[in-house]
Amino acid sequence: MTLFPTAPPAAEAVTLAEAKAHLRVDGNDEDALIGQLITVAREHLERETARVLISRPFRLCLDSWPADGVIRIGCGPVREVTGVTVYDGKGNATAASLADHLLDGEARPARLWLRDPPVPARTMNGIEIDFVAGFGPSGADMPETLKRAMLLHVAAMFALRGAIPVEAQPAVMPAGYERLIAPYCRRGL
Repeated sequence: MTLFPTAPPAAEAVTLAEAKAHLRVDGNDEDALIGQLITVAREHLERETARVLISRPFRLCLDSWPADGVIRIGCGPVREVTGVTVYDGKGNATAASLADHLLDGEARPARLWLRDPPVPARTMNGIEIDFVAGFGPSGADMPETLKRAMLLHVAAMFALRGAIPVEAQPAVMPAGYERLIAPYCRRGL
C-alpha cells in the first residue's frame, strides 16, 4: 500500500499573520523563517495524528482488494472519493464504478467499500484510489486545539532558531503539545 498527496495544500493551517501575532513579531524580517516553521509544524502534526489539516487530493495504491472488501485509508478525514482505477496485466486502466460505494470518511482509519470492483492483473499497485482528505480548505475549518498545538510548536522552533537549523526540525516539543494532540492520535498496542 502506497499513500501520497497528489497536490500540496492551497494554504497553510496557520496563517503568517496568526503565527506572527502569537510570536509577538511586528516586522517582516522573519517572515520567510516563520513561513517555513509553519510548514514544518503542519507536516509534523499531520504525521503524528494521521489527520490532514487542509483539504487536498491524495492517491492510495493497492496491490489487491482486501479480503473483507473494506479498504482502509490511513489519513483523514476523507471528504470524497474522486476515482478508482484498476489496471490489467498490460497496464490498461479501467475505471471502477463509484455508483454504489460506501464511504466512512470520519472513521479512524477511514473506510471505503465498492460493489463489484474489477480485479487488477498488475502485480504491484494495480489499484489506484483518488480521494480528497482534510478538515476543509482553510485553517478556519480545523479544530482549534490542533491550531493551538501548531502555534506552540512554531513558537518553540522560533525560540531555538539559532541553535537548531530548520532542516533538523522538529527538534523540540513544547510543554502541553502532546496533551493537545492526544485526542487526535491513534495509538496502537
